[in-house]
Amino acid sequence: MAQMTTEQYLDGIQAGLIAELTKHKEALPPGFNRERFVLNCITVIQDMLKDKKKRDKLCEVKLETIPVCLAQGAYLGLDFFNGECYAIPYAGNMQFQTDYKGEIKLCKRYSKEPIKDIFAKIVRDGDLFEEEVENGIQKVRYRPVPFSDKPMLGAFAIVSYKDGSMLYDTMSSADIENVRNTYSKAKDSQAWRESTGEMYKKTVLRRLCKLIDLDFDNIEQRIAYEDGGDATFDSHQITGNGQYAIAEGVGPIDAFAQMAHEQIGGLELEEVAG
Repeated sequence: MAQMTTEQYLDGIQAGLIAELTKHKEALPPGFNRERFVLNCITVIQDMLKDKKKRDKLCEVKLETIPVCLAQGAYLGLDFFNGECYAIPYAGNMQFQTDYKGEIKLCKRYSKEPIKDIFAKIVRDGDLFEEEVENGIQKVRYRPVPFSDKPMLGAFAIVSYKDGSMLYDTMSSADIENVRNTYSKAKDSQAWRESTGEMYKKTVLRRLCKLIDLDFDNIEQRIAYEDGGDATFDSHQITGNGQYAIAEGVGPIDAFAQMAHEQIGGLELEEVAG
């Protein structure tokens, strides 16, 4: 990069990205707007160049890995500019990573079983969080302290399907930190340092997603999705906490309603929204 101007550098990325998207045009989702996507990607790289620390990191990245990384967002229909995914300089390469909201979008789009709602929540010190079995029914009760900034104890994720069935997963902060320190591609990345809560939610949601039957349209999408995780969950890493809850003819949970308290598919969630 030191041997070329900023304009030449950006032109090289743009040409490489267009070549990748042309080469794998069958992998792009229906209605994909190539011109807007390329423009948004170049804008993101331009913004990174304005930050000295990020610029220095970019100088260490092999130029040819940048278009490949950016194209992975295109295959999944995610937008770097809107923060649905990220391009992260690490170990000499540009690495693709999905954001929490990108994970939600992908699950709703590619789940074989239509999803009504899917989300993850942080549990902090002082929040009410209980798991129990009552009359053979699994229940989760969650009541957060409004606007709390106390230490995070863990996180949980829930998916409710349109047919009334549900499943959920929970992870303690120790579980999440173990994943971060043992399996993360970049455990000290900006995302982990500055958006720890979002990464906690993404970690438990990504593990829950291993229990969701996702049906991608092509191999490029599947590879991009697997590459997009901060950590890779193999089957032996999914331990103990994944829970299924099945019901017929019962509506999905509304976890965000004021004073919501519903029993859905054997899973009861109680939350007081701030």
